[in-house]
Amino acid sequence: MSGDIDGMIFVGKAEQPEYLTLKLANRHGLATGATGTGKTVTLQTIAEGLSRAGVPVFAADIKGDLSGVSMPGEGQDWILKRCEEIGIEYSPDEFPVIFWDLFGEQGHPVRATVSEMGPLLLARLMNLNEIQEGVLNVVFRVADEQGLLLLDLKDLRAMLAFIAENAASLTTTYGNVAPATVGAIQRALLVLENQGADKFFGEPALKISDLMRIDPRNGYGTINILAADKLMGSPQLYASFLLWLLSELFEVLPEVGDPDKPKLVFFFDEAHLLFDEAPKALLQKVEQVVRLIRSKGVGVYFVTQNPLDVPDSVLAQLGNRVQHALRAFTPRDQKAVKAAADTFRPNPKLNTAQVITELGKGEALVSMLEGNGTPSIVERTLIAPPSARVGPVTPELRAAAIANSPVKGVYDTTIDRESAYEQLAKRAQAAADKAGEAGAAASPGQQPAEAGAAGGGGLLDSVLGGIFGGGSSSGSRGRMTIGEQVTRQVARSVTSQVTNQITKAILRGVLGGMSRK
Repeated sequence: MSGDIDGMIFVGKAEQPEYLTLKLANRHGLATGATGTGKTVTLQTIAEGLSRAGVPVFAADIKGDLSGVSMPGEGQDWILKRCEEIGIEYSPDEFPVIFWDLFGEQGHPVRATVSEMGPLLLARLMNLNEIQEGVLNVVFRVADEQGLLLLDLKDLRAMLAFIAENAASLTTTYGNVAPATVGAIQRALLVLENQGADKFFGEPALKISDLMRIDPRNGYGTINILAADKLMGSPQLYASFLLWLLSELFEVLPEVGDPDKPKLVFFFDEAHLLFDEAPKALLQKVEQVVRLIRSKGVGVYFVTQNPLDVPDSVLAQLGNRVQHALRAFTPRDQKAVKAAADTFRPNPKLNTAQVITELGKGEALVSMLEGNGTPSIVERTLIAPPSARVGPVTPELRAAAIANSPVKGVYDTTIDRESAYEQLAKRAQAAADKAGEAGAAASPGQQPAEAGAAGGGGLLDSVLGGIFGGGSSSGSRGRMTIGEQVTRQVARSVTSQVTNQITKAILRGVLGGMSRK
């Protein structure tokens, strides 16, 4: 049913058929239109065409409607009528699909490490101001210098605690680090955890190669669907994740120039979330990635309601465009209609701005890049219907697809290997054991309480003495190194925990004895 021809994907029919040229599909694109005008169906039609051509696809599924692409289509009346109108024969088809979910509920878990995300995206994710972002950079710098892996949120929390404890000494090396600023970051981190981000940060981290699979049975590209209905409750997490994924693609994939077809096509639904209140540094990063990732063979297609949602610097790089209906009830709507009309190559037969407000469901203004890389004249087009099922699949069918997935078992179980949190705790425990042995050797006949009093600083001084080769008093030694400061902080934490446990044990013994009497 597709209507595709060699090297081209059939999108719909105006006076002539409208095609997306595979060789130019990595020049990016834009699909816009008001709610209910058919954007999702258009997205599915293009994704199916790419898959048939052997191009893997990644798409966020906001409402669950895209999941139907995993099942054969059904000849509904509107589909058969549309096929007749555009002159193609309906033939149901199904496509290889891998379901993903940051929360691990409706698909395989997707994870990234804290280090991979980096301070810029983390700052955006936690809505930090410029000063707080600077302190977060200090956290990453100190962790890197100490060889401490930042994999999950407990690693980040441990490093933040260290920064707060040693703010005064760090200020001389890294600039002002106010404990109040660290506290603000810690509170933002707590909010992030409450939104479920703790499930996203960790290992095993997503391998880009698993998004670029080709089905060996029929050569179709895999359609990767991210369940985003729940994720939309945390819009900053959604936008930061997709930008991280784009950045990873840019970093990992080799330069290929302009291949005969893309290596991967990436659909970014609800694209306005990426740009809303984004700081200048982040917007520059988005623009850079979109501009340069084309040479890696990756096409990026933004899907949003209003073309004004996308900054001009990014909009100028989106060559393939599908514009569904817009409503012009308010001044901003009217501005959006005019902006959308002005971005198309004019058609003397159409009043583009007027047509945008008149389009019916399933109709769109289409302008695709032609052989020389210039946009075609805009045409009013009936969009081709999908070959697979339109609408969501049942939870049972989704579960069956997950159970038979080629990545089953790869990401489903969390791995918690040794990282910053464990490394610091292990270092502190070793120091505590060494200090205890040294104290016992120095005073073999002394009782524990007397030994603590004689030492002048109790258990903590013994631990720190074992770490630093002497007493813990600042007057008896020079400035501590960063490593010593880290270890000192962890030793304090270990000592506090041991003391609390001993105190609880004594109280249980006393109270237990009283109750027996």
